[in-house]
Amino acid sequence: MGTIEKFGASQTAKRSEDLRLLTGNGQYIDDIAPEGALFGYVVRSSVAHGTITELDVSDARNAPGVHAVITAADLVAAGVKNSIGASVVTNRDGSRGARPVRPILADSRVRFVGDAVAFIIAETLDQARDAAELITLDIDDLPVAMSLTPSADPDIHPEAPGNVAYDWALGDAEATEAAFARATHVVSLDVADHRIIVNSMEPRGAYAEWNGERLHVGFTGQGVWGLKGSLSKILNLAPEQVRVTTPEVGGGFGMKGFVYPEYFLVAHAARMLGRPVRWMSERTEAMLTDNGGRDLTSHAELAFDENHKILAYRVHNLSNLGAYNSEFAQNIQSALFAKVLTGAYDIPVAYLGVQGLFTNTAPVDAYRGAGRPEAIYVLERVMDYAARQLGVDPWDLRRRNFIAKDAFPYRTVSDQLYDVGDFDRVLSRVAEVADVAGFAARKAESAARGRLRGLGLAYYIESILGDPTEGATIEFGDDGLVYLYVGTQSGGQGHETVYAQFLADRSGIPVDKIRVVQGDSDRIATGGGTGGSRSVTIQSGATLVTLRAAVAAMAPFVAEQFDADAVEFDEEERQFIIPGSNHRPGVMDVAQMARAAGRTDLLRHQAEYELDGRSYPNGAHVAEVEIDPETGVTEVVKYSVTDDFGNLMNPMLAEGQVHGGIAQGLGQALMERAVYDETGQLLTASFMDYAMPRADNMPNIVFTTESTPSTANILGMKGCGEAGTVGALGAVANAVTDAVWAKGVRQVDMPFTPLRVWEMLKEV
Repeated sequence: MGTIEKFGASQTAKRSEDLRLLTGNGQYIDDIAPEGALFGYVVRSSVAHGTITELDVSDARNAPGVHAVITAADLVAAGVKNSIGASVVTNRDGSRGARPVRPILADSRVRFVGDAVAFIIAETLDQARDAAELITLDIDDLPVAMSLTPSADPDIHPEAPGNVAYDWALGDAEATEAAFARATHVVSLDVADHRIIVNSMEPRGAYAEWNGERLHVGFTGQGVWGLKGSLSKILNLAPEQVRVTTPEVGGGFGMKGFVYPEYFLVAHAARMLGRPVRWMSERTEAMLTDNGGRDLTSHAELAFDENHKILAYRVHNLSNLGAYNSEFAQNIQSALFAKVLTGAYDIPVAYLGVQGLFTNTAPVDAYRGAGRPEAIYVLERVMDYAARQLGVDPWDLRRRNFIAKDAFPYRTVSDQLYDVGDFDRVLSRVAEVADVAGFAARKAESAARGRLRGLGLAYYIESILGDPTEGATIEFGDDGLVYLYVGTQSGGQGHETVYAQFLADRSGIPVDKIRVVQGDSDRIATGGGTGGSRSVTIQSGATLVTLRAAVAAMAPFVAEQFDADAVEFDEEERQFIIPGSNHRPGVMDVAQMARAAGRTDLLRHQAEYELDGRSYPNGAHVAEVEIDPETGVTEVVKYSVTDDFGNLMNPMLAEGQVHGGIAQGLGQALMERAVYDETGQLLTASFMDYAMPRADNMPNIVFTTESTPSTANILGMKGCGEAGTVGALGAVANAVTDAVWAKGVRQVDMPFTPLRVWEMLKEV
């Protein structure tokens, strides 16, 4: 259907959903809970580790307005499986990672502050809260495990001695060791990547309805089919008895891509009581119980020859999983970290060793980038450190070790097939945009004011993740509208705009006649949801093949209607061409003709699309920071990024995604940090204690692109949703390193809060 480089949807279009959302007319989960729904409230553990010796809910059950109080024993008695599943990895010795039970409600033991113990359902939320005060909950404290070291810490789970959840490795250890042995230079660095709390604008929430035969659960998620399957399994319902829907979602960032105990609790309560039940997380509750992100430490080593070419790369990391396996947690700092282990560099041998550890903290799982920001942060930190130790320019060291343009397709040592790339061109562009040549003058001007100025570079590459298959359905409605059913889920990215824009461009259907339908397991049979920057690339491909199926089905009908031998669809004009006729019907015209002729089979078309391979967005981030050495205050004063996203569908939306990703990266680099004390209490459980970036923390971001169309999908696209975060951490950390290097500081660790930076400078 034409070349991948030419499609009008690569033009900026304003988001069609913004008017609705910005004027307060969005419909989020707490806006659409069924009228008369009862309120759910979760009673949670206030200690990090202990044995439940008494749980008496009798007074709470008799409290005013209370309809039920559910405990673990009640779930079991009702035939509900009190266990949430999770994937595990294969250990380096061939065994499987530890798979301890994660209960929906704690039965005999609690393992983190916030662990759910009971669920109260009442007429009002205040009544449910009041009833919680009447519950007698006694917990005998157990020793708390907080260390990120396989050790003699008390075992949280019998299945994980020493609290080791998994012990995973990738690469050739012997070949890597041999390369290090013959290296001219070896550089190593310890890199910490602390835990953050996701803090989506809209917290998690859910409601459930039971009509006597079917269950309907609405929730704030990133896809409906995973929860549908889990509800069916845990509640012992046939899949056709379960409907899951998701309305508008106020941010997800990976954190909402998983199942949580509350969703099963509202579902069971609604079925048990025959009344709708709703639950909405409060902010502190979210900070205690939402899956956190990052939280690992790495020891990275690079081996170089005499010409500063990389001979080998070796990383050992320790990853905090929290108290339980979350859905994909064991894969994040192992398999997903490994996907971009060697980044944009031609590294012949490498080895990655990973241990995941349980601690008495909230679970950890995917957060924007899911393993790729962590991997690139480690690599770009040690690359920058190596350049300084070797006395070479950090930009030149990267150029010297880039995968050459003519080496693509290139298979990495972690078995990833990079299809295309031109890293040197991207780096040259960002050097111009960032005015690297003028940095010395800016540094001197800062010095004249008593400030330290640093410039930091990070070159990232990431791998698009998620299900490589997606479907789409195009339906021509009786109301004159065209409905596009998609298997992904918007969390604020602008899917309504970009999907409608793409279909309109390819089909000629007016964009204002297109309605995007998402987040309903009854209306959309299957879907891969949103995550791993997959959405636009895979969903647009699915839309394109569905449109092709539609016009192929319509062509014989058009020929019949116009008594023509053959009819073709002109993709440039977006009309059917009828030989010997001046008629040029569009697909909307043909749909009207088909409806009039009773050909309802031509009014709905469905197809699936599978990616030929993964695409690999990449780019260069350049941050400039200015530090006041007297106070430690660190400000990002200039930020430039050049990305290779392949063909762009809507440049404005892509830039918005990059800005959002950079904001989250800067937040972690400068101020965000989840802090637990030695007893497992979260000290940063409100916005009074957990700092979030605000407008005055953000620099102006200059966004440019140097695109190399991907060969791994029919549109030449690469995902952009997580790219900003993948590159931002290293750029800021390297800029801070550059600013303080001359002062003798060699080890810098995020977050670069004023106190930490001030202490860093005073210690040398």
